[in-house]
Amino acid sequence: MSQTKIGSLLETLAGIAIGFAVSLVLTAVVMPAYGHQVTMGDNLQITGIFTVASIVRGYLVRRAFVAWWRG
Repeated sequence: MSQTKIGSLLETLAGIAIGFAVSLVLTAVVMPAYGHQVTMGDNLQITGIFTVASIVRGYLVRRAFVAWWRG
């Protein structure tokens, strides 16, 4: 059985939400450990930037593999 388009969308959104939450926590822990104090606003912006970059990266890698497999 193949995944429906809605199923694919929900899986992608869940992955993005989980990644965002993990990154938010990690940024709050790691940045101060390296001497960089960040506000929650800064943390949200940093996490948002990396989340967008991750979405773009994932899309481009997926499209590259689709093109590669098609030959």
